Amino acid sequence: MKITRYLPLAATAIALTISLGAAQAEIKSLKIGTEGAYPPFNNLTTDGQLVGFDIDIAKALCEEMKVECEFVTNDWEGMIPSLISGKFDAIIASMSITEERKQKVDFSNKYYNTPPAIAVPKDSDITEATDAALDGKVIGAQGSTTHSNYAEEKLPSAEVRLYPSPDEYKLDIVSGRVDGVIDDVIVLLDWLKTDDGACCKILGVLTPDPVINGEGAGIAIRKGETELRDMLNTAIAAIRANGKYQEINDKYFEVDVYGE
Repeated sequence: MKITRYLPLAATAIALTISLGAAQAEIKSLKIGTEGAYPPFNNLTTDGQLVGFDIDIAKALCEEMKVECEFVTNDWEGMIPSLISGKFDAIIASMSITEERKQKVDFSNKYYNTPPAIAVPKDSDITEATDAALDGKVIGAQGSTTHSNYAEEKLPSAEVRLYPSPDEYKLDIVSGRVDGVIDDVIVLLDWLKTDDGACCKILGVLTPDPVINGEGAGIAIRKGETELRDMLNTAIAAIRANGKYQEINDKYFEVDVYGE
């Protein structure tokens, strides 16, 4: 029974490797843009090292594609303009694949897909993650994200306050300047495990809207770079098949973040 179960994965991995080798004849190196301020997906340590799920996935993909990769940090709001201008070749920074972004850039297939959630102080009188329960409340969110778009669309009775990165909204909920914050549930859960996050709790996990939240997080590349897109898609499928993806997933999470 074990042989029957695992042989297709092995065969798939071999086929993907052959296909990848044929596609990568021209591309030998890549610059990868990331934010470095979105733990546990990507973050800069105090000594300047990039760590996180996005970073490990990027390294695994580069190894699979047999290309040299260099990381470049960039502010979130300028990420797509910097890609288009040539500052880097791909964005691996938990960027959701949405129709709006597809007007400017192309995407690989998803490499993970997790839902949004709302966190509030532990002593909050808010009981539900609904528009009615959040009427008149101030909700913090990182600007230019699917989470801020979700809050503005689905929680019109609340005031949505935008921040350049999660660090700023975390400071404001700790100090009481906002009543709650919205972000990826994994990001919020990771923060709640820290001393700074001990203030707060998850109010509720939200049902994603495919139009707003998109198809999951993918790798953004410049329009028309089909060879690179195909290489990335083949490499994503390969690390899913050969167990490397699961190894990285289990390093950071207790759940499968790939999603359905």
